[in-house]
Amino acid sequence: MGYPSMMDWNDLRYFLAVAKEGSTLRAGRALRTSQTTVARRIAALEEATGVILFDKRQAGYVMTPAGEELLARARQVESSAHAFFDAASAQARDKGGAVKLSMEEIFATGLIAPWLRDLHELHPEIHIELDTSAGIRDLGAGEADVALRSTSQPQPSGTVGRRICDDHWTFYCSREYGEKHGVPTNVAELARHPLIGGGGGNLSRHYDAYLEAMGLLDRVIMRPDTSSGLLSAVRAGVGVAILPCILADADPGFSRCLAPRTDHNRVLWLVTHERIRRSPKVRNVIDFLYPRLKARAEALEIDRANAA
Repeated sequence: MGYPSMMDWNDLRYFLAVAKEGSTLRAGRALRTSQTTVARRIAALEEATGVILFDKRQAGYVMTPAGEELLARARQVESSAHAFFDAASAQARDKGGAVKLSMEEIFATGLIAPWLRDLHELHPEIHIELDTSAGIRDLGAGEADVALRSTSQPQPSGTVGRRICDDHWTFYCSREYGEKHGVPTNVAELARHPLIGGGGGNLSRHYDAYLEAMGLLDRVIMRPDTSSGLLSAVRAGVGVAILPCILADADPGFSRCLAPRTDHNRVLWLVTHERIRRSPKVRNVIDFLYPRLKARAEALEIDRANAA
């Protein structure tokens, strides 16, 4: 059976107020409206339901047995309405606010930063806190909400993510440098070129170990202590450096020198924690970044296949 077509759900507020206060006058004061309005809304509710809710007496409104029976139902509706709006408010709050995004500085500087303006335009309610400090953030402990992470190890328990691509790195120089000095295409030729090392944090340690294994560590002439400094030095034509392929292959200002190593088993992931994976603001950040990262990786794979 359907609800009465003329019933106004707001009239339940007047019913509950009169039931509590015992008169339309006091109910009007509680609701900050006139006694006439309260009386009119009670009459409209009785007409819509076909039930006499109050005996109208000179001393006030006395609830009828039918009204008493319906009072508990009305309180349930009121409670459900409050719960609905509380849940809606909580959900609205969760759509906005800060999302802490963690990654190596080189990915933040050369890959993610250009997209953050578009993210802000699409979701102005979300504030990105970009964490590029060294060390892996513990997502389970709330040290970050979303991480762009390169690893050859299984993800920690509770971490969920989307695979982007194999995280290949290799040597690059600027286009201008290559035109002036030639682009080295093997290790022997690299040994005759100045190398840019450093990059800060984990990057510096892995980078030095790789150069030492290739016998090229003594060719390093500059060590910027940040990834942005490393990228700037390569762009300025100072020398050759190792950079991530997903970043450098898409930049027309860089020339690749050698084919990347493929024996590292490192994969680039976009991850979050199971505890917050359904948070609207976290989901919106992941749903924004992942297709762009995936499209970039797939486009580079197609370019490499066509070049081969």
